Amino acid sequence: MEQPEGDDPQQDLLRRFRKWVVWAIVAGVLLYVGGSVWAGADAVGEQLKTFAWSLYVVVLLLTLVNYGLRFVKWHYLLRVLHVDIGWRANATIFVAGLSMVISPGKAGELLKPYLVSKRTRTPMATTLPALIAERLTDGIAMVILAAFSIGTYAADQAWILWTLAGTVAAGLLILAHQGLSLAILGGLARLPLVGRVGHKLEELYRAMRACLAPVPFVATTLLSVVAWGAECVGYLLCFRGLGALAPTLEASTFLYAFATVAGGAMPGGLGVADGALVGGATTIMGVSEPVAVAAALLVRVATLWFGVLLGALALLRFEDLLTGGVPKDRVDAPVEARPPSP
Repeated sequence: MEQPEGDDPQQDLLRRFRKWVVWAIVAGVLLYVGGSVWAGADAVGEQLKTFAWSLYVVVLLLTLVNYGLRFVKWHYLLRVLHVDIGWRANATIFVAGLSMVISPGKAGELLKPYLVSKRTRTPMATTLPALIAERLTDGIAMVILAAFSIGTYAADQAWILWTLAGTVAAGLLILAHQGLSLAILGGLARLPLVGRVGHKLEELYRAMRACLAPVPFVATTLLSVVAWGAECVGYLLCFRGLGALAPTLEASTFLYAFATVAGGAMPGGLGVADGALVGGATTIMGVSEPVAVAAALLVRVATLWFGVLLGALALLRFEDLLTGGVPKDRVDAPVEARPPSP
């Protein structure tokens, strides 16, 4: 029987992606037009005209360093889970996932474990923990980068980072205690709605435990610190290209990391991260509003919209990524996954 058009996963995903892109672009344009009007559109335009565009090549290369190191982390986590996928196919899947950062609640990032699951015929309960561990260690890295200087630049906001750090630490301790974790999962499995997927919870837990074991956790967190540190350097270079010498690497690292953490709940951090970058640059670094708006615009294009563009191009190969050469009538065939190491 021919599959209804509405049930075509490729068309459905691409339709949703186009809708997310349109709304994200509208929000981004309104945000930066509003910021430019507030700071003086002519003044912001003059800053961009005088920008040393040769430095922007370096900023984009630093963004690619970020993407490259994060891909290494993603591929490594799948190896920890014994998911067998070639690095070329996985790299395309990873890049496609960059487009989903603009999805509501970033739920579209489930695309990565979904595509890996379909391509390798591995249960999502095994591939999903790789995404959770990847995003968790990214968040921890940003907290680490911001924590180095929060006492200098925003001591009154330090409680936000320490609350996040304490919550993550508590979660990791619970995860490390197998008896307590299984008891909690057992309790959840008795709930009416959760009970239907209760048998999958333990599988997901064991995969999470493998991803966040001491060696993988330390290795992936260090990779994340270096990866996001590269984008912090890129933010500093945006100021240098605008002729602003006052911002330091320490201040740029703190502000970029803090703004990213603050905007974590929003699609692409739109609005929150941008506002934090502009407001922080004027108060912490002492630059003018036009310079702050121009620097925020430049770094966000390099670190957000550049990734969305690359991801959109990768999505053109969606059908190939979905099947990976497996006949369509076998793509959804169940396969027994090799359990992750405890």
